[in-house]
Amino acid sequence: MKTTVDALCIGQPRPFNGAEMSAIGKLPADGPLDIRSFGIVGDMVADPKVHGGPDMAVHLYPRDHYAWWRDQIGPHPLLDSANAFGENIVASNIDDSVVHIGDRFRLGSALLEISQPRQPCWKIEHHFGTKGMVAKIVTSHRCGWYFRVLEEGTAQAGDTLERVEEGHTDWSVARLFAKLYDKAHKASADELREIAALDRLCDLWRNKVREAIAD
Repeated sequence: MKTTVDALCIGQPRPFNGAEMSAIGKLPADGPLDIRSFGIVGDMVADPKVHGGPDMAVHLYPRDHYAWWRDQIGPHPLLDSANAFGENIVASNIDDSVVHIGDRFRLGSALLEISQPRQPCWKIEHHFGTKGMVAKIVTSHRCGWYFRVLEEGTAQAGDTLERVEEGHTDWSVARLFAKLYDKAHKASADELREIAALDRLCDLWRNKVREAIAD
């Protein structure tokens, strides 16, 4: 699996909702960018307690979902932009149902590994000025995902994002997200044990599952 990256986007925290700050409003960057273990140089998060870090270093939200969103919420200027959902990597022909936890991708000279789905929050709805989007993400499993950086390097728009190794092939990003967040697809006890054993899934999500098993 490979696709061409249309843009790499970075942003700085800015006032978002009163005293709240957010870096969801990212912009495409020109030229090569350094990709480090903490993310793309020049990209920042507003609240490091819940965003950023090695397991949320680089975000991809599939461009292919934009047409579906137009059907759901109607025309919206953000859907005409490069990165309506605060993604770092803008790319098509790839989505949550065909990539797996732990898949490894070469982007430029960097090596990335899918570490977790993206958990949606209220900031998406505030960014769009549209209520109900989080619920639609949960029931459609169109969540996007985060990469950790296994090998630092550089990349730029026009580079290829190519899968070079599959991870946990029974666990697509969409399936794992559905089992943990969509009540209509709630994980069984056996599935929870499987998820807890996924060694390429980030510790945060594995620990949450272990707590659920213990309860």
